[in-house]
Amino acid sequence: MMLMTRIRTYSELRRIRTFVERFEYLSLPGMVGRDTFGFDRYLNQTFYRSNEWRQIRNSIIIRDNGCDLGIAGYEIHDRLYIHHMNPINASEIIYGDSTLLDPEFLITTTHSTHNAIHYGNANSLTSLLVERKPGDTKLW
Repeated sequence: MMLMTRIRTYSELRRIRTFVERFEYLSLPGMVGRDTFGFDRYLNQTFYRSNEWRQIRNSIIIRDNGCDLGIAGYEIHDRLYIHHMNPINASEIIYGDSTLLDPEFLITTTHSTHNAIHYGNANSLTSLLVERKPGDTKLW
């Protein structure tokens, strides 16, 4: 039986308002410990050092204002990542799949958010913002 893979897009993601809901949209349950490239890891390392990747990476950071999952108020100050919203594989790099460099399938994340998407759940996210409400007198 073939499993259906959901294609995640930036167009859909940007309609989701909250950080947690965006995280849930991107999360990859059941992928803990699964190697993406195994012995072919050199392929993705070569890809991520390419000029084409560096150019698109910079444009995604600008588009997302350097914010985690593109949400204002979640500015990233260290270890910024560009996440492929749909898992990639070695053959896509070997054959030059155009979706690898398509902004529609990329989002800015922190290192911890990136790891939580791949290997954890919302409980492993660091520093979710506390939303203040009118009349809220409790300090952080």
